[in-house]
Formats: sequence, C-alpha cells, structure tokens
Amino acid sequence: MLLALAPAAIAETVKIEGFIVGRSGDEIVVKFGSGAELAFQLTPLTKVSDIGELHGPGRKEMAMAALIPGLKVKVEGVYNESRQVLAKSIKFKSGDLEDAKKIQAGMHELRVQNVQQQEELDRQNAELKAQREALEKQKQQVEANKAAIEAAVARFGELDDYYILDEVTVLFGNGKVKVDPQSEAQLLALAEKAKPVNGYVIEVKGFASSSGSAALNQKLSQDRATNVTNILIQKGHVALTRMLAPGAVGEFHQVGNDNTAEAEAQNRRVVVRVLQNKAIAGI
Repeated sequence: MLLALAPAAIAETVKIEGFIVGRSGDEIVVKFGSGAELAFQLTPLTKVSDIGELHGPGRKEMAMAALIPGLKVKVEGVYNESRQVLAKSIKFKSGDLEDAKKIQAGMHELRVQNVQQQEELDRQNAELKAQREALEKQKQQVEANKAAIEAAVARFGELDDYYILDEVTVLFGNGKVKVDPQSEAQLLALAEKAKPVNGYVIEVKGFASSSGSAALNQKLSQDRATNVTNILIQKGHVALTRMLAPGAVGEFHQVGNDNTAEAEAQNRRVVVRVLQNKAIAGI
C-alpha cells in the first residue's frame, strides 16, 4: 500500500492492488499484501473501469455491478474526515471477472451441498429424538415446533456471508426472454420491500431447460437475467451499487426431472434474491 503523506490540509490517499473479499451495499473490502484488508466506500463519483474486453454503452454501470468477491482489482481512494476511505477509481480486467464468477459459482454449489448434508443429518437426528420421546406428549409438541422453525430457516437459508431475506422466481416460455406483466409486478414489489433493509443487495440468476443446445441455453439464461436486472434498475429504481452482477447458469442445476414438459417449464426461470450481509444484520 502506497500512502501519500502530506500536511493535514491535504487529503490522505491510498492505492492498493488485491482481491475483493466482501461486498455490503455501498462498501467493498479488499485484501492485499500479506493478508491485510481495507474497506472502501462506493460513491456516485467512484470511477469503475473494465480495462479488459468489455466495451460499449453502460460499461461503467455494469462494471459497478461486477464488483463481486474474488475479483482482482486496483483501487485508489482518499480518506475523509471520518477516516473512511472513499473509492476514487477501481480497475479490473474482464478475464479476472470471469474467474471470480466461476469461483463464486463453485463456492455456492459447495455450500448448497454442505447445507443439504447437514439438513439430512438434522432430519435423521430429529427422527431418533422423536422415537425416544414418543411417550411424552409435551416433548412431542416441542419437537413439532422445532421442526417448523427449521423449515422456515431452510426456506430462507444462507448464501456465502449473506442472509436471504426475500426471493422471487420469474418463469419464461420456451425460447422467451421477455418478462410478463405479472412477474414484473412481483419484481417491483420485491424492490420496494428491499429498500428499507440496511445494507441490502440483490442477486439475479438466470436458468434454462435442457432442450436445445448448451450455447443457446446459456444465452437465454443470460438474456433473461439481464432483462430482470433492467426492470429492477429502471422501473424499480434499485441503485446500481445494490445489484450484484447478473449470473447465467444455463441448463445446469435443473429442477426435478427435466424430461417432462412441466419440469422444463419450471427450469426456464430467473431467481431473484434480496440479500443482507450477516455482519450488518447483527448490528
């Protein structure tokens, strides 16, 4: 880290190169050097640049949304009077963004597997406990209440360092990417419910059924995720700093048996989640 030492009248600046290890609303945390971490505040004046292959209108806006954990960045900032570091410029490469997305996808799937294994273990333990307490009516009621609570926790779950506070699934017709009016209304309602949440961010992931080529399904899932993201930003007035980069999963992670028409319809979807950082939730 290079610090510009100057008189008190001149702002203290900082330049580092490292990896984003945390994202919470308008703040990113960057790990650099031998493991030190520094938090940067994102502001409307923050200049975000993709110095790789991404070009065209809206480049800065998409780059702001692409500030995800695992992304290698070069950051320049300045300390304010409260000793917070305001990010002046953030630079990254397209190739590093793709690597970060792959890392996040792999970590997410591993966590899902761990959660499923833990849920199965919890279910088996609950059954054994229920058998031991079969003759005790009062304890049976307690066990039933506990199961209901666990079901609610499993519904909302946990993802990385975030709590999932709300979720909407948007379904699409075969080969379609346009969001229908009913689903658009649900998205706008979700955006309004999210705004009072301290430090919230919104995750958008697109999926496709296994019919057709993998390349086409990947593009369909990306276009669906992009259209949903545009509705949240343009009509739901969700700030760009609150949006995680839209992900395209394609035909992977199918719901049930994708050989049936009903299952294929369920797989042509975009899942939208409102997330809150666990550290902020604990304040």
